[in-house]
Amino acid sequence: MAKIVIMNHPLIRHKIGIIRRKETGSRDFRQMISEVAMLMCYEATRNLKVVDVSIETPICQMTAKELEGKKLAVVPILRAGLGMVDGMLTMIPAAKVGHIGLYRNEDTLEPVEYYCKLPKDCAEREVFVVDPMLATGGSASAAITMLKEKGVRKLRFMCIIAAPEGVERMKADHPDVDLYIGAMDERLNENGYIVPGLGDAGDRIFGTK
Repeated sequence: MAKIVIMNHPLIRHKIGIIRRKETGSRDFRQMISEVAMLMCYEATRNLKVVDVSIETPICQMTAKELEGKKLAVVPILRAGLGMVDGMLTMIPAAKVGHIGLYRNEDTLEPVEYYCKLPKDCAEREVFVVDPMLATGGSASAAITMLKEKGVRKLRFMCIIAAPEGVERMKADHPDVDLYIGAMDERLNENGYIVPGLGDAGDRIFGTK
């Protein structure tokens, strides 16, 4: 069964409080999204495997630790997921980046694919799928399904704010994928938006209202 981690770090909670405020402008919103992603990345990478390597310090030789394989990838769900990429790369700069484009049909609330570009060796990598919001779970589930169809097996999903409905959808559709959540909110409203949420993350990141 997948692991569900809800962050409780004071810095993450503080920064999420800032991005929730309707008066927070796009510049500060983008900055906070990136910083929250960076802090969450620390937790989401906690269980990566490390191996012993022999190195030489200015003083002597020693056995140090480094990531086993070092093959990581970050895959944002367009377009809002782009806001989390820089924060992730601050922590894991050698990771490759793919992109999955999905939009939500406003009538059915189901995701529609319009773009997918991944590293050629994506199936060999540990992949972090990122999207600020996990609402109905449709887009996240569809993105994970697309990656599995391309042979990716080591998957983790990261979001800043989630609704219980989206978490339940992910647990049902992908019980093998760990979820890392900045904050768990109350519910979805009749329009499929998270309550209390923060509005449309893509619009607020890019200033397109």
